[in-house]
Amino acid sequence: MKRSILGLGALVVAASLMLAGCSAGSPASTDSATSTGGTLTLGSAFDATSWDTADAEFGNRLQYMQPVYDSLLHIDSKLEITPWLASAFSYNDDNTRLTLTLRDDVTFTDGTALDADAVKANLEHFAKGTGQNSITLALLSSVEVTSPTEVVLVLSAPDPALLRNLALVSGMMASPAQLDTGSLKTTPVGSGPYVLDAAATVTGSQYTYKRNADYWNAEAFPYDSIVIKPLSDLTARLNALKAGEIDAASADAKSMAEAQASGLTVGKMLGDWQGLFIVDRAGAKVPALADERVRQALNYAIDGDAILKSIRLGEGESTTQIFNPSSQAYDASLDGAYPYDPKKAKELLAEAGYADGFDLVIPDVAGFSDLTTITVQSLKDIGIRVTTEPVSADQSISKLISGEYPVFIFSWGSSNAWQDTIKLLTPTAPWNMLKDQDPELDTLISAAQTATGDDADAAFQKLSAYVVDQAWFAPWYVQNNIYLSSAKTAATMQPQNVVPYIWNYAPAS
Repeated sequence: MKRSILGLGALVVAASLMLAGCSAGSPASTDSATSTGGTLTLGSAFDATSWDTADAEFGNRLQYMQPVYDSLLHIDSKLEITPWLASAFSYNDDNTRLTLTLRDDVTFTDGTALDADAVKANLEHFAKGTGQNSITLALLSSVEVTSPTEVVLVLSAPDPALLRNLALVSGMMASPAQLDTGSLKTTPVGSGPYVLDAAATVTGSQYTYKRNADYWNAEAFPYDSIVIKPLSDLTARLNALKAGEIDAASADAKSMAEAQASGLTVGKMLGDWQGLFIVDRAGAKVPALADERVRQALNYAIDGDAILKSIRLGEGESTTQIFNPSSQAYDASLDGAYPYDPKKAKELLAEAGYADGFDLVIPDVAGFSDLTTITVQSLKDIGIRVTTEPVSADQSISKLISGEYPVFIFSWGSSNAWQDTIKLLTPTAPWNMLKDQDPELDTLISAAQTATGDDADAAFQKLSAYVVDQAWFAPWYVQNNIYLSSAKTAATMQPQNVVPYIWNYAPAS
């Protein structure tokens, strides 16, 4: 049987914060200690690509942006949303107008003051941008400036993920004087705790940030400087940690024993789920996939528990859901829906009229070849004839998101429930590549979008249950994000992100 994911209920975002009115008048506390001094050096699995706020990404590259850009709101390691550049925030009764009261003591590093016009310009810059996360402001109709220190975000419909996003990518504030110059791609100008030090930066090798002497909340960030070194190779990151060249970096389960033997601290947090994306739910490319019994058969056919144990060394928990255990949509009772049962899979195929199986082409994506081999054999065992096509790492996203393949293996960084919904489930979702639509699912999505409080949790969990029942996906497990740090560095893991946020680091006491 697949195991339930337990013990993370305390990390669920309070619905009253995410969907109802809230306000406060003082800066949020952070996860960092208050001692100061020294340099924090991080190894990153990815290089920086742009410092334009419109290009801001979740995941690894957030660490390049957060030193230089403050966000309107703040999110901590318990997923609580609190004031930051916005000193107070509140929704109207139907959650379509969000009022932000701004601090009046913040300036950007080019001397420009933060005010309501600057916030409006930034939000419009992000929303009209071509970055992959411009979708996070898709429901923003307009921004009303009601005073120099107050703006109202007018939404076309409620956005249950808005507060979270204003604490991260879509709430990052750059100097309005630089937004339309194009210079932000290489030269960030924000109001954050640090400034990118061009003289000590070598593109592709090392990015150095020095403390912003005029920062309004310096005590929240304990280091005098931060250095980020892009190290795409895992072995290189581990060796740099062991040599003391960096203080922290991401790793994998296979690195844990060596890391612990070297005196490094291992952090764990349930993160990405891995499994099958079944994107051809209408059977446009493979008619068999239009029948939910066939999609359910794919869920029964693959032994996710065995893959978790053998490939991921048991670092994670089995699941059938696309929603992260820290999400309000997560329901532990759903994780027993599809125990490994190839006999049941064959029965479902026969009931659907495919006793003799059918043909299926899936990509052999670089980095997932071991999982591809297991999947091909597992599907062959229930009568499905699978052909694979090699796809290189640099082509993987473009190939997958094009809708070329009806089924593929992938790793998804699940986050906020509404964020996952608009990226995976709605008819216009970028990862609903063939624009499949289900009237009952649409009704459930609408109910989750407009619900508040405990009703929102129940509505999102009902949505998750339907997606599991209809087998739009075949998740196997949610794996642990593994993060290593030196003995002198305390790194607090961050739910719903693969690496900690910049404010989650402090000198070890």
